[in-house]
Amino acid sequence: MTQTPKAVPRRKGARRMAEIPPAVLNALNEGRDETVTLVEWLAIDIRILARAMAGQIGAAGARETLGRAADALADQSISARTKGMGAALRGWLAERNDRDALAARLAAHGSDTVRMWTCYARVGEAGLGLKERLARGKPFAADRAMSVRESAWDALRPFLAENLSRAFKLLERWVRDRDPNVRRCAVEGTRPRGVWCAHLAELRKDPDPGLALLEPLRADPHRYVQTSVANWLNDASKDHPDWVRKVAARWLKESKADATRWIANHATRTLRKRGAVRSGC
Repeated sequence: MTQTPKAVPRRKGARRMAEIPPAVLNALNEGRDETVTLVEWLAIDIRILARAMAGQIGAAGARETLGRAADALADQSISARTKGMGAALRGWLAERNDRDALAARLAAHGSDTVRMWTCYARVGEAGLGLKERLARGKPFAADRAMSVRESAWDALRPFLAENLSRAFKLLERWVRDRDPNVRRCAVEGTRPRGVWCAHLAELRKDPDPGLALLEPLRADPHRYVQTSVANWLNDASKDHPDWVRKVAARWLKESKADATRWIANHATRTLRKRGAVRSGC
């Protein structure tokens, strides 16, 4: 089974590219460190990283194959680069008899960018059932790096959208997982509108099935999860304000937890702006 990379001491991240020390940038490009801020992620030269990665996992023969893919993607958007390298890695792994061993090394790589590529490669492999895709995505959902956790839900989302009823049944175990990162991924991956991703028309039309995942988390103790639950409901409020208002009111009546109050308040922020609910809901 793929091992989730262990947490490492965090350095202070750069806020501007000019602030990235040359030694840190070299370490990021060579896969010897992981990013701390978005700026650092944007600064990585994937052409260097792709070639370094091949040698680090004992697959020097892939240096030019993956390097050429990186060359072609270098001028694309950060999203296109990340998903493109995931596709390139997936194609390369498909031709390897030792693909599982190599995938395990990639999933434990010290570079969060490499782990992101690996997430898209593994989750997006052709011919898999949703249960297998979720099993492959779960270690990435639990990753120490936020960048990788964001890739996990984004990589899974198109496949969840293909059969939401099946997805909700499988994700019911995720929202009861001990790891808050896993719980959060289940919610974030099914948001009706989401961020930088296609909307889920089925949930925009009828958000009610989403309660199968949201109800168990209405008093979750972790703010990371609370925020995702609130954002899910806030998404829904833009199409179904009455539905969200009723859910929030019921939760507040049934639960006295501070977490529930925070979620309900944050979930109804758009409604308050429209004057649809009272402040402090």
